[in-house]
This record gives sequence, structure tokens and C-alpha cells, in this order.
Amino acid sequence: MSFLPSYRQTLTHAELNRRAEELHGMMRECTLCPRECGARRLEGRYGVCRTADEIVVASSSPHYGEEPPLVGSRGSGTIFFASCNVKCLYCQNYDISHGRYGRRVSAGELARAMLALEASGCHNINLVTPTHVVPGIAEAVAIAADKGLTVPIVYNSGGYESVKTLALLEGIVDIYMPDIKYSGDEYARKYSGAPGYPEASQAAVKEMQRQVGDLAIDERGVATHGLLIRHLVLPNGIAGSREVLGFIAREISLNAYVNIMDQYRPMYRAYRYRELDRPLAVTEYREVIDEAHRLGLNRGFASGSAQ
Repeated sequence: MSFLPSYRQTLTHAELNRRAEELHGMMRECTLCPRECGARRLEGRYGVCRTADEIVVASSSPHYGEEPPLVGSRGSGTIFFASCNVKCLYCQNYDISHGRYGRRVSAGELARAMLALEASGCHNINLVTPTHVVPGIAEAVAIAADKGLTVPIVYNSGGYESVKTLALLEGIVDIYMPDIKYSGDEYARKYSGAPGYPEASQAAVKEMQRQVGDLAIDERGVATHGLLIRHLVLPNGIAGSREVLGFIAREISLNAYVNIMDQYRPMYRAYRYRELDRPLAVTEYREVIDEAHRLGLNRGFASGSAQ
């Protein structure tokens, strides 16, 4: 049976455009993310995300390094947006997220990039760090859907999301793929400049789960819709992994697909902090995996490669 994404089934072209306009209006005094910084982005000003009324794309190509249900046999159609509303001091993509490497594009150009990725055979459109540019994304999806786009939209974010913004993405996004980075506010502020991150990310993931449910995978092993959570284990227990997994098990779903990641390495400015200036130890990772099993979580764990 052929699959149709939610934006083709539940939303009209007029509704897609209305959502895009409402999201665009939120940039007058910006409230798109939990910071609610009030930046007058429509007047060319910006806050932490360093993005005004524009879309800046760093790259657009099939990607084979994502989770297997996204990659399938033909790759995930990944579009990396420049900048980010979270400023992690250990970011592996710091040239994009902090340096704003990329090219400014229109919503029409973004729509054409989506259509080109589908035409190349990609299983989905994977939007990486989309939070600060959701108005342009919604407009681009409306254009692309009108021209025949039929693959799922993946919202691949750092988890620092506003429930109000997410509500306007219901029916546009098929697969949510948020990070849950921290369980403690102190570390979220110190290492990612994200005040209130634990509360905001937990509320956001609950909303994502409400919209799309557990990750659904078809007979090809390819995800069609649902929630896929990422959690990067940090050295010295900084991420609060035990508490993060407890939240998922108790308040999201025991059937949640959770990629517990072990690839932390000191990057960008991590060397400035002794507690972050080393790779993850294999014992630290194994302890987190053991805790996930103890809680009853069992979908999506990456194989361990920590040293």
C-alpha cells in the first residue's frame, strides 16, 4: 500500500499557507522558540539564532549516516540549515550552527531542493536544525506539496522547542527527531546556553508524541511517521542520562525509539572545560544502556563504540 504523508492527507494548500503566515507573524517579536527573545526579525534583527527573516541552507544531499529507519536503502534527504537556537560548546557541526556557513535561499528554492531529493530516491526530507526557520519551511512544504512532494517530513532538532510552534506544525511534520540533551538546567545553561531546557524539551517531546505517536516502520524497514528520540551520553554524567531515560519510560512510551548515542568527542570549545575534555568511556555508555533496559526501553539503541 502506498504511503501518503500527513501534509497530503490532512491539510489543504490553503491551510498550509495559513500556518506559514501565522508562523511568519511570530517573528515580528520572535516567539518561535522557548527563548521568546522578542527579536524583530521581520525588520532584519535577530537574537541568539542570528537569523532574521531568511532561510540559510548549508547543504542539501542524500545522507546515509542517520538512523537505519531514516536511511533505508536510498538515503535520507538531508537539508542542513545554518545557525541554531541552541549553542552547544561541544557541537560537532559548529561551522554550520555557530559559524552560519551556508547560502541564503527563498522558500521556492527550498521547495525545489525538497523535490530534487525526492526525485533522487530519498525516503524522506530531513530538516536539520529547523527551529529558527520554521516559517520558511512551512511555506516551502506548501509549495512542494502543490508540485507533488510525497515523502515524509522529518523535523530533526535540538529539542529546545516551543509547544505553540509545534502545534502549528501538526499535520506538516511526519517524523519528529528531537534530542533530549539534559535533565538538569544548570548544565543546559552552562554548556548549551539554553535556560529552561529540561522543562522545554520535555514539554516539546510530549507534544511531538501526541501528534505522531511511536515510530512506525514499514515492511522495507523505513520509517513512515512517529517519534524518534536522540540522547547523547556525555562524560561525567553531565547529560543526566538516567533521568532522561526515566522521563521517556514514564511519560512518553516504553515503545519509544531512542537512539542512545556514544559518539561524544571533545569538539569546538569543549577543551575549555576539564569535565568535557575527554571522549566518553565505554563503561559510562554501558551504564546508560543497562539503565534503559532496566526501565523497559528496548528500541533504537546504537551499538557501543565508546573507548
